Amino acid sequence: MAMLLLLGLSSCKSVKRVTDIESVSTRNLIELHEKATPEFKTLAAKVQLAYETEEKSQRITVSLRMEKDKAIWIKASILGITLAKVMITPEKVGYYETIGKTYFEGDFAFLGEWLGTPIDFQQAQDLLLGQSIFHLEPSKYTSEIYQQKFKIQPKRQPQNFIHSLFINPGNYKVAVETLAQPLQDRILNIRYGDYQMVNSQYFPVDISIITSEEQAQTKIDMIYKKIDLNVDISFPFDIPEGYERIQL
Repeated sequence: MAMLLLLGLSSCKSVKRVTDIESVSTRNLIELHEKATPEFKTLAAKVQLAYETEEKSQRITVSLRMEKDKAIWIKASILGITLAKVMITPEKVGYYETIGKTYFEGDFAFLGEWLGTPIDFQQAQDLLLGQSIFHLEPSKYTSEIYQQKFKIQPKRQPQNFIHSLFINPGNYKVAVETLAQPLQDRILNIRYGDYQMVNSQYFPVDISIITSEEQAQTKIDMIYKKIDLNVDISFPFDIPEGYERIQL
């Protein structure tokens, strides 16, 4: 069963129509997106998560805790029974699941294996915050209005690495982000639905993550039921004795 998780949040701006801001430069647009990153010390959230592959599908409840830029902690459960825990820091990833009694401790290859593309702590955090998972250098990107969204993409797409990003004009948060690697027949698509206001900042309500490689597809849908900011939290994570280590 294993590997089913990740999380979310975002920040605030006054609502404007696309027609009001067509003159926004790529540099200003990227600055507005970066300023939309939420400011908080800690976050605690309840998330409904659905995980689906060709072989199986599962719906679970996820408790998410985050100390910004320092730690992401996830507990997955069904009917109050813990199924798995994940601990992510800028240095490493830890994970264990109770049914198969397996665990992993090591680098970010674990998340990269799951998502189908290399990803580090900052990228995982940004994904959960409704921010682009890639650093946007204004001189290297171009933008245009497309279907009532801002479309941002590199002026030059690297070989076998096609990145595109759609930004909401109302809050400058990500609407859709896509990474394609055609030679591997691999696609990562991250789609955000509505955003909610928490402490005057925008946070995602729902996120859909779809990865496909050589016609095998994984889909993860997340719905945030409750988000609390700047609360006292802890990160209990001890791998039980007798669990078998996963080797990637």
